[in-house]
Amino acid sequence: MKILFFTIFILFISNNIKAQNDTLSINQAITQLFDGMRTSDSNLVKSVFYKDATLQTVFTTKTGETKLHEEQISEFAKAVGTPHDGVWNEKITKTHIQIDGALAHAWTNYEFFVDDKFIHCGVNSFQLMKTNNGWKIISIVDTRRTTNCN
Repeated sequence: MKILFFTIFILFISNNIKAQNDTLSINQAITQLFDGMRTSDSNLVKSVFYKDATLQTVFTTKTGETKLHEEQISEFAKAVGTPHDGVWNEKITKTHIQIDGALAHAWTNYEFFVDDKFIHCGVNSFQLMKTNNGWKIISIVDTRRTTNCN
């Protein structure tokens, strides 16, 4: 009986440690993306994405119509690396991560600033895949608004 209890305990602990390591690695990939944006490092930004990753924004027009905008990773990375006014600083205010094997979802609330000027807020919905090179972002869908940021 003691051996059975001990075996179950060890399995529980090892699974818990693995989940914690995956969560840390996922957070590191997301942090690396935003560090790249802050430092205008397009190579750092590109390094966290899977080769066929997608970027999309769901937004509401002034007339109230909901639309979807898609952007290529290459264009986003180029914009990050092209000299621009101010530091692009996306501050994550809350994160929730779910993992199922090699698939993860991270839901992050954020506020976006250029230098200290507030631009917009919203949520990011990250889909990540565990590869031989670690967790890679396969998709980001975000929302953007200037009010109701809490």
